[in-house]
Amino acid sequence: MKLINATFAAILLASTAVAQTTVQSCDREVTFDAPPTAAVSNDINLTEMMLVLGLTDRMVGYTGISGWNKLDAEMRAGVDQLPELSAQYPSKEVLIGADADFYFAGWNYGMRVGGEVTPETLAPFGIDVYELTESCIQIGTKGAASMDDMYNDLRNLGKIFDVQDRAEALIAGYEAELEAFLADQPQLPTPPRVFVYDSGEDTAFTAGRYAMPNAMIEVAGGVNIMNDFDKSWATVGWEAVVERNPEIIIIVNYGEVSAAQKRAFMLTNPAFAELDAVKNDRFVVLEYVEATPGPRNINCGT
Repeated sequence: MKLINATFAAILLASTAVAQTTVQSCDREVTFDAPPTAAVSNDINLTEMMLVLGLTDRMVGYTGISGWNKLDAEMRAGVDQLPELSAQYPSKEVLIGADADFYFAGWNYGMRVGGEVTPETLAPFGIDVYELTESCIQIGTKGAASMDDMYNDLRNLGKIFDVQDRAEALIAGYEAELEAFLADQPQLPTPPRVFVYDSGEDTAFTAGRYAMPNAMIEVAGGVNIMNDFDKSWATVGWEAVVERNPEIIIIVNYGEVSAAQKRAFMLTNPAFAELDAVKNDRFVVLEYVEATPGPRNINCGT
C-alpha cells in the first residue's frame, strides 16, 4: 500500500509540475523553471508588448517611459495599477528594491553595454533578463530588422509567461491585418526613397538597416535611404541625407523637441531646400511607440 501511495503521489506531482522553458535571448539561452511573477519592463514599446499579452498581473512596475514619452489614454489605462519605478533607465538598486524576478529590456532600451544593469549584473539577485530582439545587433550579429523581430519577442514572452496561445493568436492577427492592409494599397512604379528623422540638428539621428523602421518602410513598399548603414539607431551627417535626396521624411515624435519643430527645422533650413520631400512637403509623423518594436508597428499603418 505504501508503494502504491508513493507512486500515486509521484504521478500527481509530475502532472502538476511546470515544465522548464528555454528561449533564445540574443546570444544567450535563458531557462525559466516557472513563469515570472514580479516582472519589470523598460520603455513604452516593450511595456506595450506586456500589456497586449495580458501580463500586468505578473508585473511589479515599469521603467523608462515618462523621461522621454507621454502615455496615451490606452496605455495609461493599461498601466494604471503599476508604478513607474524610474523615469529613465533604472539602476540595479531600483530593480532589486522592487523584488523583481524578470526584466524585459534591450541594449539601449534600458541597458547599456558595460553598464551597471545587464543580464550578468542582475543574475546574482535572481533577476532573469530577456533582451529585445532588435537590440541584439548592439552585442553581436543579426539580420536586418524585420517584422519577425517583433513577432519573435511576442512569441518568446508567450513561452516565458506560459501564454503561448495568446501570443500566437496576436501574431496571427497582426499578420492578417498587415496582409489585408497591403492588399488594398496601389502598386508603386518605383519604391519611394524614405529618410527617418529621429532627432538632431548638427547631425541626424536616424534608423539604419537594423532598426525597426527599416523593416516597416520595406514592407510598405519603400526604401530606407540608410538601408546600407550597418547600424540600428545611430548618427549620420546631413551630407549623406542631401546626397540621397529622400522623397518622404518620417519624423519620430518624442522628447523635448516636437515633431512640428523637427519639420519646421527641415523646411526652413536652406541646406534642405532641394530635397524632394521638402519641396513637396511630404512628411509622415510616427510616435516613438510606433517606430520602435512593438504592437503598433502594425496598428500605426492601419
